[in-house]
Amino acid sequence: MTLLITVIAAVICTAVWYSNEKARKMKTGLLCWLFWGASVMWLVDAFFEYAELHEEFFTPSAKDMLNDVYLGLSVVALALVIWVVYLLIRDPEKVIRSALKNNNRKD
Repeated sequence: MTLLITVIAAVICTAVWYSNEKARKMKTGLLCWLFWGASVMWLVDAFFEYAELHEEFFTPSAKDMLNDVYLGLSVVALALVIWVVYLLIRDPEKVIRSALKNNNRKD
């Protein structure tokens, strides 16, 4: 489930990045890299887990699947937090800088 969630997030993010100029300006490329990196990580994890568990890999318990969903959503949320912090630091639209300049002029 973690692999599936991150791949879906990566595909959606890549489609938005590819089709929208404003999305590219808002640095969604970084978000794509984060999602695709997580997808590759979960794919490698799945290979090694299958090598260890064999048939049991395809019959997870409901508890394991629920844990995987929470983990996948946590990874997506963490990537979004990293992206937002990056946007706040880089400020591609110069929103924060102009707000700070306007604030300084009022003083």
